Amino acid sequence: MEEGTDYYLNEDGLMVFTEAYHRKRGYCCKNKCRHCPWGFGKKKPKPADKKGI
Repeated sequence: MEEGTDYYLNEDGLMVFTEAYHRKRGYCCKNKCRHCPWGFGKKKPKPADKKGI
């Protein structure tokens, strides 16, 4: 693994994998990674409230 390409260290000193690393690995680990290219763990937008229409 190469720092800056596959991961970086955040402000707390924790290793954060990049989207490039996830794609190279080839699968989702389902840990809600910050740069997940598969979108796992990202909040889905709530449907618009139709009251008053």
